Amino acid sequence: MNVQYITDTKGRKKAVRLPIEDWEQIQNDLKELETLRDKKAFMYDLKDSIEEVKLAKEGKIKLQSAKDFLNEL
Repeated sequence: MNVQYITDTKGRKKAVRLPIEDWEQIQNDLKELETLRDKKAFMYDLKDSIEEVKLAKEGKIKLQSAKDFLNEL
């Protein structure tokens, strides 16, 4: 990656300049990371839901009705 820094008169970095191909790759990588984060969150939610159903079947908790669930949305 060919990065160039833009500095102020005191030499402090204020901006970065890089080739458009590098910028596009960074954008693609960020989209991939977001997708992976969303999948991971979904899997945790699914795991929690399965555990709730298991506890409900054992009579340890009472599940919310579908109507109540939809009303919360």
